[in-house]
Amino acid sequence: MNIIQPLTPALGAQINHIDLSLPLSNTDKDFIEQSLLTYKVLFFRKQNITPQQQIDFTVNFGDLHIHPIFPHVPNHPELIVLDTKLNDLRDNALWHSDVSFIKKPPFGSVLLARKVPEYGGDTLWANVEKAYEDLSSSLKTFLETLTATHDFAKSFPTSRFGITDEDLKKLEQTKQNNTPITHPIIRNIPETGKKVLYVNEGFTTRINELTEKESQLLLDYLFQHISKPEYIIRWHWQAGDVAFWDNRTTQHYAVYDYDKTVHRVMNRATILK
Repeated sequence: MNIIQPLTPALGAQINHIDLSLPLSNTDKDFIEQSLLTYKVLFFRKQNITPQQQIDFTVNFGDLHIHPIFPHVPNHPELIVLDTKLNDLRDNALWHSDVSFIKKPPFGSVLLARKVPEYGGDTLWANVEKAYEDLSSSLKTFLETLTATHDFAKSFPTSRFGITDEDLKKLEQTKQNNTPITHPIIRNIPETGKKVLYVNEGFTTRINELTEKESQLLLDYLFQHISKPEYIIRWHWQAGDVAFWDNRTTQHYAVYDYDKTVHRVMNRATILK
């Protein structure tokens, strides 16, 4: 079996020779970093690792973010729990880049599948570097002049996350700590010199230099463009799978196509770098 197997022309590769339960050698770390720049999202099968081992692997690549709302693995605040018995994940089924509502958006994320449906519950990733490259030169030039607002509240509405008095207090405090932030629509990736589209349906609310109607029309077009099938990989999870993606050059979409009685549990660590 090859050490690394590319999965689609757009993005994605499976790494077959690294056991994430063990300390990462410098050689393997360099290999993963270079592979991530090339393939954008990496998959590791059959990694039945503990929460601490997931953290130990992830911190090789940068400091970890502590999410202000999602529940955490006990004694491991760096690991969020995405559990269908704890979270209603239906409204999370939209294209997004993790935590783009902070001043310095995350570098990447490492997601471990602990329990998954027998079928369904896949995750899609899109290559926003390729999406940028395929735009016309005129639109690229125009987008370089624009910025967009990213707002925590867009994906964390009171109707879902402020049900109890305690939850509402936590949500309001989080909003105060994470006021809307501005990012350029076109971001540069320093390691490669490449450019990417940096707007996402989960957190981007408007383009600041345009009227509200112009902003919505252009955002709708960009969201649709990013999600073209030719930019996408779809991953069918098995328990013990790990996905490691570059949060700058991809967006992802967790497909909610399974019955609400099905139990799906994922743990995510997010890298600030």
